Amino acid sequence: MTLRLPLPDGSTRAYTPRREPLALSPAGPPASRTVFSAAHVVADPYADTTPDSPAAVDWDATLAFRRHLWSHGLGVAEAMDTAQRGMGLDWAGAAELIRRSAAEAAAVGGRIACGVGTDQITGGTLAEIRAAYEEQLAVVEESGAQAILMASRALAATATGPEDYLDLYGHLLRQASEPVVLHWLGPMFDPALEGYWGSADLDAATETFLDVLNAHPDKVDGIKVSLLDSRREVELRRRLPEGVRCYTGDDFHYPELIAGDEQGFSHALLGIFDPLGPLAAEAVRILDTGDVAGFRKTLDPTVALSRHLFRTPTRFYKTGVVFLAWLAGHQDHFTMVGGLQSARSLPHLARAYELADGLGLFPDPARAESRMRSLLTVYGVPR
Repeated sequence: MTLRLPLPDGSTRAYTPRREPLALSPAGPPASRTVFSAAHVVADPYADTTPDSPAAVDWDATLAFRRHLWSHGLGVAEAMDTAQRGMGLDWAGAAELIRRSAAEAAAVGGRIACGVGTDQITGGTLAEIRAAYEEQLAVVEESGAQAILMASRALAATATGPEDYLDLYGHLLRQASEPVVLHWLGPMFDPALEGYWGSADLDAATETFLDVLNAHPDKVDGIKVSLLDSRREVELRRRLPEGVRCYTGDDFHYPELIAGDEQGFSHALLGIFDPLGPLAAEAVRILDTGDVAGFRKTLDPTVALSRHLFRTPTRFYKTGVVFLAWLAGHQDHFTMVGGLQSARSLPHLARAYELADGLGLFPDPARAESRMRSLLTVYGVPR
């Protein structure tokens, strides 16, 4: 049977769903690259909440999804942008998520790194921002997880120049008990981060970022760059201090960045590896054998889906990620914390379904088709 999928111009087109999924079995972590999936949270669909209420999380389904990622050899990047930090998930919810996921990781032997930010405050002095970072760093370290120092909206609003970033990050790195990942999230993901590192000029910002790294290379495991600019990422990773890794956060160019060139490569910490998890892990295991062409043949076809999910306004990519998790059977509903399931249009979601189905991402294509059909019915799309 075909589906009538809506198009942006108001018309529909016939689509014949795929019948067979990809056969991807659980396996151990890839050897040649460190690969993290930034994982989404599953909302409690029966909670009596509003978009500005504290998040109501379905903890069983949320942790089950993390076990799914670990079973395929992926690390989990927890309480990050993909988990709706600052877009439905507040610090209290994030702290609970960190504690629960870190305990689950310890129980199953999964790798986990967790986001450290300042979202328990909305502004303040530099001293208050530093204290907020310290509070979150303590929670992550006490949980036994690796820390990811995320960009801070409060710092972006308060800092007067590069010196404020150098001073604050230097203080945090000296405090950290283990090497951390530094995260540079661009304004396409969060407009409040415009001018991070003390300048809207990305060249100037890059120099400040490198100054932080060069002052504390022993305290930085790696950097995560989310600027959607592959040229800039390659240039930056070539200037990293010895021993500091680059984790690509570029959801537009990840196959070429992970494959690398004669001067190096990027590891991965990606939101798109939430829906792509098993396929992405299999691709990197192919790369482990030295088969770059096979790796690209496996992963390159996924870029169209990623570019669609992360299209402008990029910060709403989480809606497509959760939508695909519902279609794939990782959760029983398409509800998001903060009501964010409404952030993308029906034509956008229909195209996401079509692209994901074409890749064979749904373990049960018939169930995905049935769920897509039910959504179309709710929206009044004729059969």
